[in-house]
Amino acid sequence: MTSNPPPLPVRTARPAQHRFTWHHFTMLFSSTPRGTRLARYLAGERLDTWGIPYGSDSHDGLTLIVAELSANAVSHGRVPGRDFRLRLSAEDATVRVGVTDTRGERLPTLTEPSAADQEGGRGLLLVAALTDQWGWFHHPDGPGKTVWASLDVRPL
Repeated sequence: MTSNPPPLPVRTARPAQHRFTWHHFTMLFSSTPRGTRLARYLAGERLDTWGIPYGSDSHDGLTLIVAELSANAVSHGRVPGRDFRLRLSAEDATVRVGVTDTRGERLPTLTEPSAADQEGGRGLLLVAALTDQWGWFHHPDGPGKTVWASLDVRPL
């Protein structure tokens, strides 16, 4: 009597997975131009580690958002001796950037620059153009505010 071998397991197709499921990064930076540069650099490193490669549109856009929000925290939200906080979180295919400073009375406003050759005033316009959503809220644990932006990084 011959026995039949056991049947092979049936493999079902796996649903396509996003590049990441959930990641989080937070760090304090000095409220200086050097702190802004370091925030952008470390955000770029972290995004690449999370599967958003250097040179991709999503990576370039997100690092620009980090740079603009960090520069605003240093320029408009700086209190001497206080740092700003960068938070990056990625859930499914959405990356959220949040920058917290300690000046709650200076609120972000989206305004057009008054002159074409004016050097400043375009940071939040860039953030608004690059993101799916952005906004701000007062910091719940003390003085200050958080300006945040989110971007869907799913490949098209």
